[in-house]
Amino acid sequence: MNIPPLPDLTSLSLADIARLAQEQRLPPVDQWNPDHCGDSEMRIASDGRWYHQGGLINRMEMVRLFSTILRRESDGSYVLVTPVEKLSIMVEDAPFLAIELTSEGRGKDRHIAFRLSLGEIVVAGPDHPIILRGTAQKPRPYLHVRGPVGNGLEALLSRPTFYELAHLAMQEIQENDSPLGLWSDGAFFALEYQDGEQQG
Repeated sequence: MNIPPLPDLTSLSLADIARLAQEQRLPPVDQWNPDHCGDSEMRIASDGRWYHQGGLINRMEMVRLFSTILRRESDGSYVLVTPVEKLSIMVEDAPFLAIELTSEGRGKDRHIAFRLSLGEIVVAGPDHPIILRGTAQKPRPYLHVRGPVGNGLEALLSRPTFYELAHLAMQEIQENDSPLGLWSDGAFFALEYQDGEQQG
């Protein structure tokens, strides 16, 4: 299996990015309900790397394949699911890592696209909110990737990606005297904590 090269978001227009996002066809894992068959003995570390029986899975095509059949259950646990079997998988934090972003437009007309470490492209918006957890001292920013919002699959924003997002938000404040946050695809996402409380 040949892995297609990861797209360079900086060279793509918003229309190109939207087309790529739509072309990401995924199996209908939400429609599969086999009996639970056991433990996959797999783990997704907090840095986004996948392990099996303690050893790092180095074959990226295998990791990408497994990621397409990953689902979060209603109790918050994670499984790998096919039409005939369901296996538990440990996820230390979020199953994906957002490692790059590109932004187009300003204010309410802005659109922000993220590239995940496994190559998936997600445009932040009403169906893919940016969620801020943690504390003001230790922020934990996430992007909803797929599944039900609030109990689906998320990507943790890498530190450089979050810093770039925060830089865009600071520019927006200077230009428009707006709250700290950003619009994307018609939705506003706050990037500051209220009274230091944990969000999400």
